[in-house]
Amino acid sequence: MLSWLSANIGTILVLLVLAVIVAAIVASMVKDKRAGKSPTCGGNCGHCSMGCAACHAAKNKASHS
Repeated sequence: MLSWLSANIGTILVLLVLAVIVAAIVASMVKDKRAGKSPTCGGNCGHCSMGCAACHAAKNKASHS
């Protein structure tokens, strides 16, 4: 077992680094989703199907004014 670990230590370290990076990306996406942010919204409501929270807020604000 020890010889297998020492023979594959480089692969194991790369795998661990990639797993940490993917976990950080997923955690960031979950945090943004809970905050109502959309990764696909560019903030340009003129070309939007009103599928994001930012455009909905702008549409509601305009209709209430």
